[in-house]
Amino acid sequence: SAPVERRLDAFGDALPELGAPKHMAVQINRALHDLLAQHQNALVFGEDVAKKGGVYHLTAGLLERFGAGRVFNTLLDEQTILGLAQGFASVGLLPVPEIQYLAYVHNALDQLRGEACSLQFFSRDQFRNPMVVRIASFAYQKGFGGHFHNDNSIAALRDIPALIIAAPSRGDDAVRMLRSCFAAAQTSGRVVAFLEPIARYMTRDLHEDGDGLWATSYPPPGDALPIGRGTVYGENNSDLCIISYANGVWLSLRAARQLEREHGIAARVVDLRWLAPLDEKLVVEQARACRRVLIVDEGRRSGGLAEPLLAAIALAGEHPPLARVVGEDTFIPLGPAADTVLPTEQSIVQTALDLCR
Repeated sequence: SAPVERRLDAFGDALPELGAPKHMAVQINRALHDLLAQHQNALVFGEDVAKKGGVYHLTAGLLERFGAGRVFNTLLDEQTILGLAQGFASVGLLPVPEIQYLAYVHNALDQLRGEACSLQFFSRDQFRNPMVVRIASFAYQKGFGGHFHNDNSIAALRDIPALIIAAPSRGDDAVRMLRSCFAAAQTSGRVVAFLEPIARYMTRDLHEDGDGLWATSYPPPGDALPIGRGTVYGENNSDLCIISYANGVWLSLRAARQLEREHGIAARVVDLRWLAPLDEKLVVEQARACRRVLIVDEGRRSGGLAEPLLAAIALAGEHPPLARVVGEDTFIPLGPAADTVLPTEQSIVQTALDLCR
């Protein structure tokens, strides 16, 4: 069939689901190949995404496979990028713009808030601006940048009505979530911010070097995740419920093993996956099933995700003791100083011990 032939063309007859487990950067690259083959109206564009393949090479090979009419560079200007996306969307195309870093999206935030996300509402669905905005996001990136390349501020995005915000923590989830985001944009005209944790792009291991526990197999076609649904690791553990997303999931799983091995505390870890809409039902269910609840939020103390999560648990009625580990209300400094203002594996462990005493 034509879809199968397009997949074979996109991957050069080497289908990714048949290959070995890979890290997130490779899996997102494969997903983009797959989705551009499936959605013939999809365009990928942004700063250096074409021949260079992006700063982290996540768009590598797309230009060669799909041509300069569908994969191309733009000016180094976020307003131009999102403005182009709106124009393309208005004529029936499916734009997939890339914003090079989360800190850069603030330069063009009103194009999401005041234009792209509002058009469907104010026109009573006569017009739509569907798009999937890929954004290299969050902190913990080593040896590069400072605030403009490590940004944990998501409050301005979460305040935009109808904006879907995805934040995968691992490669297979990123593929499944990206498929759902494309489908939502294509069929319902939705605007999506797809926040990719830079620090996990190349992560293969979870606990020890070489364990390969954070490398994943490529999900076969048709395997997608419902928008707004999270997941749970270690659901049989009930001493502590740790709730997090993106980088925080990886850190929390490492902390959970330390808590169990060294202190006998059995913790489950909830991966929210989606920051909007939030899976409040899952959060409340998991919180009620445990003796203590710890929120790990790499966003900032003010306006971060910990605030609505704690509110959801509290408003649901009786709840166990609560605590949070969050980013401080500051820009992220260079080098090791970043660890003083962000959640770390050790700060998660220490806060959990204080909570469980």
